[in-house]
Amino acid sequence: MKIDVITIFPQMIDLPLSMSIIGKAREKGILDLCVHNLRDYSGNKHYSVDDTPYGGGPGMVMKVEPFFNAINSLQLDKEASRIILMSPQGATLTQDKVKQLSKLKRMVILCGHYEGIDERVNELLVDEEISIGDYVLTGGELGAMVLIDAVTRLLPNVLGHDESILEESFSEGLLEYPHYTKPREFQGLKVPEVLLSGNHAIIDRWRREQAIIRTFHKRPDLLKNAKLSQVDQALIEKLRMGEI
Repeated sequence: MKIDVITIFPQMIDLPLSMSIIGKAREKGILDLCVHNLRDYSGNKHYSVDDTPYGGGPGMVMKVEPFFNAINSLQLDKEASRIILMSPQGATLTQDKVKQLSKLKRMVILCGHYEGIDERVNELLVDEEISIGDYVLTGGELGAMVLIDAVTRLLPNVLGHDESILEESFSEGLLEYPHYTKPREFQGLKVPEVLLSGNHAIIDRWRREQAIIRTFHKRPDLLKNAKLSQVDQALIEKLRMGEI
């Protein structure tokens, strides 16, 4: 996948995403990440990309021309790419949306700043707006990094074990089951005996139960869209009745 990020702070994106799993994906050529400085497309000698808002009001508004110039320079295939604006007004990012985006060949992410972006950027360029939560950040860079991280880890051969993706939180609409490693006991807390049994069928069943129990207590809202068997539903009913 190729991902282009258009920002006035390119180092804020490039350096963090050169490390860990995302950095390795870039080294292997699985992810082609290109970060573009919006100021390079300002079209003026001062490299300014913002101006005062029409109608008055506080702050500065990012101009339409630099974004338009930057997008035009990418020579995008409209059928195989998607232009995304990180915005608190966008739909909240979910794992289902991440899965959809991971199927694309190319994604372009626009990062706003200041009071906002000229509305004509949305009207002329943007395919969709995405938010990472109901709060406002200084700019779109942090949201862009979250989106890139979430999408990249779903690309083939990025993670060491493909089954890791299947067992993660939200992969089936549930939170992930608890994990343990050595030592077997720490400050009086022991690893559950079932995990030491060597019986993988029993372990799998225990993990499924724990995922449902954890979701019921921490994120019950997820259960209405989760993929549940009759056994799962019976467990949830016991939880609601206080029997567990």
